[in-house]
Amino acid sequence: MKLVLADPTLLKDSISVISDLVNEARFKITREGVELVAMDPANVAMVVFKLLSSSFIEYELEQDRDIAVNLANLKQVLRRVSPNNLITLEIADENKLKIQLKGSTTRTFSIPLIELEDKEQRIPNLSFPVTVTTASSVLTDAIADADVVAESVSFEAEPEKLAIAAQGDLSKAHIEIKNDSNTKIKSEGDSKVRSKFSIEYLKKMIPASKLSDEVSIYLNNDYPLKLEYKIVDKLLLSFILAPRVEND
Repeated sequence: MKLVLADPTLLKDSISVISDLVNEARFKITREGVELVAMDPANVAMVVFKLLSSSFIEYELEQDRDIAVNLANLKQVLRRVSPNNLITLEIADENKLKIQLKGSTTRTFSIPLIELEDKEQRIPNLSFPVTVTTASSVLTDAIADADVVAESVSFEAEPEKLAIAAQGDLSKAHIEIKNDSNTKIKSEGDSKVRSKFSIEYLKKMIPASKLSDEVSIYLNNDYPLKLEYKIVDKLLLSFILAPRVEND
């Protein structure tokens, strides 16, 4: 296996976000690309990551591989990446992942592969009557506003607007995002949906805005939330977050 990536930020920024939610994870490496599906330790959030083979400048793979690593270790190495570096990923004989960073110098790191319980995470089959596609910065700002007053935030969507609201003991925040040229709201019929989520988890997900200027928000009533950040033909970073119950 030899995978060479010319745009190191695709991997660096993705792992930086994922490692805030997941400690250890298994990557499936196939002809299509590198994929990770993992739950956070509390089973509240799922991460789905796909780095397509078309985003690599060299992609040698004799057979499909599964490799598991400690994401904190991988993140520490990737922090040493410069924007103009080529990243090469290989499996070393001594059961290690070899990461080479090539720029004006060539630096090579090895991190151990680990054994993980052989339990395949399946992406749940969810149904969403409302999809909101907007600038990543709009969602990031809304969560930052809600974070000022409370620990949880509600998303309430109807055909022409999305309201993001939070309420603390004395304070309230209410952000209204209208269906316009910058925000597209797709709704089945006159669907009006509302769900509540943990701000702590959302704050760990929205740094994925570094990867994509646009985010898709999938909603249903008292139902998990799905966030999707995409770079066409290169990358998908998606999150599924369980709702908070109303009487918390």
